[in-house]
Amino acid sequence: MELGLASSRGALLPAAAPPLASPRPRSSPSLQAPPTGKGSLYIRPLLIGSGAILGLAPAPEYTFIIYVSPVGNYFKEGLAPINLIIEDNFHRAAPGGTGGVKTIGNYASVLKAQRTAKEKGYSDVLYLDAVHNKYLEEVSSCNIFVVKGNTVCTPALEGTILPGITRKSIIEVAESKGYKVEERPVSVDELLTADEVFCTGTAVVVSPVGSITYLGKRVEYEGNQGVGAVSQQLYTSLTSLQMGLAEDRMGWTVQLN
Repeated sequence: MELGLASSRGALLPAAAPPLASPRPRSSPSLQAPPTGKGSLYIRPLLIGSGAILGLAPAPEYTFIIYVSPVGNYFKEGLAPINLIIEDNFHRAAPGGTGGVKTIGNYASVLKAQRTAKEKGYSDVLYLDAVHNKYLEEVSSCNIFVVKGNTVCTPALEGTILPGITRKSIIEVAESKGYKVEERPVSVDELLTADEVFCTGTAVVVSPVGSITYLGKRVEYEGNQGVGAVSQQLYTSLTSLQMGLAEDRMGWTVQLN
């Protein structure tokens, strides 16, 4: 909800959704959530500028939609290590732009680099900041975390990174488990010498990183079949809360009757 409102303001969209066009939601009678561990039921709100306008300006009218769909794992590896390549030529966002706004155009900048990376056998691309070209930003569709000892670091939110809800959840879960969490600029050098690395996102939840390739050099991270101990612990803790298998001391879950 917070991300949706912030993104609406950043893109000059209505902060509150207009009334739904249909008095009752339309759904498929065959829609079912995937079996536990086989995916998730994805809920995505969408605000579309649908008013009649051709000029470059905010639309005079908007349509608010919430669509629900069963989905599998975002990465084909599932909870298995993914292999990332650092992109030092293309950048997904720059200071003063819309990198921290959840808009469809925010993803267009990653498509070319992502396709090239996948053609080379990588799972996805890790982007650097557009100013110094040495600090981590995020992966194409998820946030990045770096673990060193008992400290978990993630790039600070400074307008170029999406403030993902899973990012926020993992930070709070990690702190509750006794880890020191730092939100600050994280350099490539820190990444390459880390104990383990993982990504977070609505679709990926927690995705351990098995290797990073930078300027032709590949660095691999050890773990249980490539899954680090911290990644595994945080993944289990968060999904247990989501599925009601653990006591919710965060006050996040709501029981529907």
